[in-house]
Amino acid sequence: MNMQKIITILTLAFSLPVMAQEDMLAELEQNKAKEEPKLVYATFKSTRLVSGHTTELIAKKHLDFRIAHRFGNLNSGVEEFFGLDRATLRLGFEYGINNHLMVAVGRSTVNKTIDSYIKYKILSQKEGGMPITLTYFGSVAAKTAKWTDPTRNNYLTSQLSYINQLLFARKINDLLSVQLMPTHIHKNLVTYTKDPNDIFALGVGGSIKITRSTRFNVEYYPLLNGNSENVYGNVFAFGFDIETGGHVFQVHFTNSIGLIEQQFIAETTGKWSKGDIRYGFNISRTFSFDKRGKK
Repeated sequence: MNMQKIITILTLAFSLPVMAQEDMLAELEQNKAKEEPKLVYATFKSTRLVSGHTTELIAKKHLDFRIAHRFGNLNSGVEEFFGLDRATLRLGFEYGINNHLMVAVGRSTVNKTIDSYIKYKILSQKEGGMPITLTYFGSVAAKTAKWTDPTRNNYLTSQLSYINQLLFARKINDLLSVQLMPTHIHKNLVTYTKDPNDIFALGVGGSIKITRSTRFNVEYYPLLNGNSENVYGNVFAFGFDIETGGHVFQVHFTNSIGLIEQQFIAETTGKWSKGDIRYGFNISRTFSFDKRGKK
């Protein structure tokens, strides 16, 4: 056996284990990639379903300026131009601290209310892993309008209300997403003496894809208590998301005048059966403060 054959045999002897090891490493990497669950994105198009919140958060280092506008009742007739002559408005700012936390502040014309809130994403849905997304929503609101009864002391603490809400969502597929919203609302001062200070509701909602840039949304918040005088009813709303140039424009119909949870869940007096239907829209503009993202 000449020297060339010996070198060839030795080369093959050493290279075969190396090749086998590389094949095993490649197979392990492939299996690892298959085992690691992938995050599910875009369960909903916006941080709002209709009036209520979704599990979605504003991106890190992004500021969202949001306008919520709602007209009067359709059944107000020609004299009120079917609601167009009357309107309520909320202006708000939402900011993403990181990928799991956002904060916000806003003011609405209903009782001249100032509100602030946080949203924290606890769990994220993953393909082949976590089946749901879970987000906590907490808010405090203060009415700043003057009291109609001048004989009573207008304490700031009496005007405060709070909300704790868990948002459970699941993206079933590219067409359908659903959400469950157990809610607790506390009012320091209630309107009627028989009403409880703590109100509970169990909201349900969903979003259905119509086209690539359009979705149909619906939400319903049945009260579990807190309606002793039969004044307040359950809020039901539906609307459409229209995505244009990276922004989402929402149009909706609802039986509530309120623009924050303390109002539209706990203080809705309109009834769909009587034509107390209000239509309106949400529109937002997002600004990025992420310099790395801009580069």
